[in-house]
Amino acid sequence: MDASQVQALVAAGIENAEVRVEGGGGKFQVLVVAPAFEGLNRVRRQQLVYGCLNEHIASGAIHAVEMQIFTPDEWAKQQG
Repeated sequence: MDASQVQALVAAGIENAEVRVEGGGGKFQVLVVAPAFEGLNRVRRQQLVYGCLNEHIASGAIHAVEMQIFTPDEWAKQQG
């Protein structure tokens, strides 16, 4: 599994998400900016992302995911 495949899975699973993925060899860094995260705590946001990837985590194709997860407003503030 490569970064573009992970990106496609997350983008397909979270509506209107901006997704960037780096990495390979089963280890990925994922940045997701999505309106779907509004009002959700960090754990619930992570659960949404993991929900897109669980099948591939279970198979061993993905074994480490580092996440940065933001609402559009949070992301705009990060960019300062």
